[in-house]
Amino acid sequence: MDFRDDVLPLKDKLYRLAYQIVWDTAEAEDIAQEVMIRVWGKRDEWAQLGSMEAYCLAAARNLSLDRKARKESHHAVLEPEACGRADESADPHARLVGKERMVLLRRFLRQLPEKQRTALMLREVEEMSYKEIADALRCTEAQVKVTLFRARQKLKQWFEEIEGYGL
Repeated sequence: MDFRDDVLPLKDKLYRLAYQIVWDTAEAEDIAQEVMIRVWGKRDEWAQLGSMEAYCLAAARNLSLDRKARKESHHAVLEPEACGRADESADPHARLVGKERMVLLRRFLRQLPEKQRTALMLREVEEMSYKEIADALRCTEAQVKVTLFRARQKLKQWFEEIEGYGL
């Protein structure tokens, strides 16, 4: 294994995973960097790892959870640029609706349990397979499928409640 070929390409994925847990850009960058430093420090053990990606993602998740627990009383402010941009060619109403839905989605994602939020992010954003997610979260593929189903159902329920009330 080679750091440049096997670890360095994971930097952005580690950052996105950490961000989904800590909701702080600077903290997520620190976590991604610290994971990469730790992995480099354990380079003698690389041959024993089954999957470098799963190892790094598990390390990033664990470190993120530790840091979040230490700062539990602090809540990061959701940055407007993190909500994405609506299609500029769409009419103003459609852009506003899209922007509001993104804000709601971010709020709902924050309310999901950490494991559901992480699994959903790894599947939908990182486009990882169930097996890869199971390795990263250290659980079975069946547990990943159940976790994703519950997360999607909860998001759907929240959106239906909001749309039902006309908010």
